[in-house]
Amino acid sequence: MAVGLSGVAELNSYFANLYEDAVFAVHEQTIATRLVRNFTNGNGDQTRTFTAYPTISPASVAETEDFAAPTAFSKSLLATLTPGEIMAQVILTDRRIETDPQNARQDASIELAAGFADKIDQDILGNFSSLTGGTVGSLGGTMLWGYLYAAISRLRAGKVPRPYYAVLHPYGWHDLATTAAVAATVTNAPDFQDEIMRKFYVANVAGLDGIFVSANVKDSGGTGAYGAVFNPNAIGFDVRRGIRLEPERDASKRAWELNMSALYATGAIRPLWGVQILHDITAPEN
Repeated sequence: MAVGLSGVAELNSYFANLYEDAVFAVHEQTIATRLVRNFTNGNGDQTRTFTAYPTISPASVAETEDFAAPTAFSKSLLATLTPGEIMAQVILTDRRIETDPQNARQDASIELAAGFADKIDQDILGNFSSLTGGTVGSLGGTMLWGYLYAAISRLRAGKVPRPYYAVLHPYGWHDLATTAAVAATVTNAPDFQDEIMRKFYVANVAGLDGIFVSANVKDSGGTGAYGAVFNPNAIGFDVRRGIRLEPERDASKRAWELNMSALYATGAIRPLWGVQILHDITAPEN
C-alpha cells in the first residue's frame, strides 16, 4: 500500500479535474435523485427518523352534548433511514499516465462516475418493492396502459397529493409503446401518438408529471421488474457525505490510487404514497 506522497503538487490539477468530471457525470447520469425527496442536513452516521400524526376524523355531536372522544394527537414512527457507505477505486500507474495515447484521466472519471451513478440509482429505485399503496400487474406479465391508470386511481383514492411520477424498465415501456392498444386508444389524440412514434417517449399522460425509463429498476431475479407510480415524498434520499475523491501515492507500485466514496441513506418513508407496477423484462424481439 501507499508509503508516502510524492509529486502531489504537480498533479493537484490533474486530480481536481478528475473529481470535477466525475461529480458532473454522476449528476448527468442519475435520474432517481431528482424524482424523490432529498435530505442533506443529516448528522454523520446517525439514522434519520420520520414520524406521523394520526388522522383526525370529525364526528356528529348533539347541541348540548359534552364531546368526550378527543383524538390522541401523538406521533407514531413512520420510517427510518440508515446510512451506508459505498466506495470504488481506480489505480493509474505512472507508465499508464506517461504513455497512454487516450485520456486516462477522463476515462477514469467517466468510469468512476458511471459506477456511482448506477449504484445510487439502483439503491433508490430498489425501494419500489417496499411501496404499499397497492400492486398492479405481475412479474413477467406484459405491461399495459391500464396498469398506469390503475396506479393513478389508487393514489387518488388514497388521497395522495400530486405530483405523480412513473418509472418503468425500458422493456416495460416497449410493451406500452408497441402494443396494439396504443393505436386503439389514441385515435383522437394524434399529438400523443406522434410523440411516441417520433421519440419513443411521452412526457406525461393521464395526469402523470413524467414517465421515466431506467434500466436500474429492481428486477425479480427472473423475467419481472418493479416499476412504480409515486409521489416524490414516498421515497427519501439522504446524503450524509457527498462524493469524495482521495488520491493516494503508492510509491512501491509506482502508481496512484484514486479512491472515491460516498455516505448516504435511502428508503421508503411514506410507502403508502406509491403503487408498485410489476411488469415483464424479457428482451423484446419485435
